[in-house]
Formats: sequence, C-alpha cells, structure tokens
Amino acid sequence: MNKSDINTREDIFLLVSNFYKKVRKEETLGPFFNETITDWEAHLEHLTTFWETSLFMTRKLEKKYRGNPLEAHVRVDKKFNHTIDNLHFGIWLNLWYQTLDEMFEGEIADNAKRRARKMGTFMYMNIFAARGKE
Repeated sequence: MNKSDINTREDIFLLVSNFYKKVRKEETLGPFFNETITDWEAHLEHLTTFWETSLFMTRKLEKKYRGNPLEAHVRVDKKFNHTIDNLHFGIWLNLWYQTLDEMFEGEIADNAKRRARKMGTFMYMNIFAARGKE
C-alpha cells in the first residue's frame, strides 16, 4: 500500500484519532488520559488544531492553537501524585511513531516524529522542574 504524507487537517484528525485510540487502551498510559479527559470529541479537535498549527505553521490556517500544553500536563502530573515518568513519555512516543508509520510517510510525517520527540523531552524536563516549585 502506498502511503501519502500528511497534507490536510483531515489527515491530522485521522492520525490523532487513531493514536489516541491506542493510548486509551494502553495499560500504562490509558488511566492518565481516561480519568482526565471527559469530552474526547472536543479534546481530539483541540489536539488536531495543536498538531495542525505545529506542522503547517507556514500555512494560513482557519484555526490556530492557543493554549499552554505544559500547564495542562503539570496539572495532570499533580493530580496523579507526581507519578508521570520517562516510561510514560517513551510509550507515548512509541505509539505516536507506530501510528505515523502505519498511516503516512513523507517529510511532514517525519517532522511530526521530530516535533513529538522534542515536545516529549520538553514536557518531561519541565514537569520535573515544576515539582521542585511546589
């Protein structure tokens, strides 16, 4: 099967939706997401906008992401008694790569992998830094 690159918001929504189906079923990550997110439809739209803004930043977009993902992740870490660790980020990243590889190939798909790796590192480091400020 020939895979195409990520080219549209619809592609990103499909990627994000399939990825979070896996995350929700994953025994280590699932509880964090399933116990925190109450409106999955809205959350998937929000994440689609996040990734669309991140991957298509040079395009004129109908929706632009506005928010603070670090703040949200720090709150979740606190809610779960500071139990988020490198294992969670590793599983998250592996599932992201797996989903991308199953669905897409190309420059934007590769960029989605790089951005996720950088974002995961940033979140991981800053969640731990935030623990020291409490």
